[in-house]
Amino acid sequence: MPFLVVDLEMSGPEPGYHEIIQIGAVLLNDNWVELGTYLSNVYPENQEAFTASAEKIHGLSLDELQEAPMIYEVLEDFEQWIRKLLKRQGGDLRDLVICGQSVIFDVNFLKFAYSGENLEWPFSNKLIDLHTIAFYTFRILEANGKTVPRSLSLKAISAWFGFEREGDTHNALEDSQLTMQCLQKFFRMAAKFKVSD
Repeated sequence: MPFLVVDLEMSGPEPGYHEIIQIGAVLLNDNWVELGTYLSNVYPENQEAFTASAEKIHGLSLDELQEAPMIYEVLEDFEQWIRKLLKRQGGDLRDLVICGQSVIFDVNFLKFAYSGENLEWPFSNKLIDLHTIAFYTFRILEANGKTVPRSLSLKAISAWFGFEREGDTHNALEDSQLTMQCLQKFFRMAAKFKVSD
């Protein structure tokens, strides 16, 4: 059961109106060993939906995206990258577990993109969400006298583990890598938890 840690940057917050403008991902095997990374910008067809507030987050301007491939090209390339690393020629990718920070948000955008291009959704609905794991783990730690962050943003969770972004803006690959590192830390922590009667 491989793991795909994914992060997207978008032109705004509404799937179906706003679009994916960057896809970043890390693919890992069953033992959470990294197989490779992926990053691609995406040309937004609906330029009127490109918001200034989103640009402040990801730092990508419309000018920078002019030469980027269209979403149907990126989705095809993304799947080929996964298949190459998993050494698969065909078939679905339903054994992959998609992971991310508030991952359902990214999955919804991906599903809209697949649907908009009349492509079949190749992935499963198995998800691991860093936000949810952090919420429960931090509650347990706080109940045991540990200091935990007040926010559950990727920045706050990463900082608690000693990780941080290189720049001030979001990059889909960097955020995928930060998410992966935080999940790895939580999984190691979970292996040490003891439950008493």
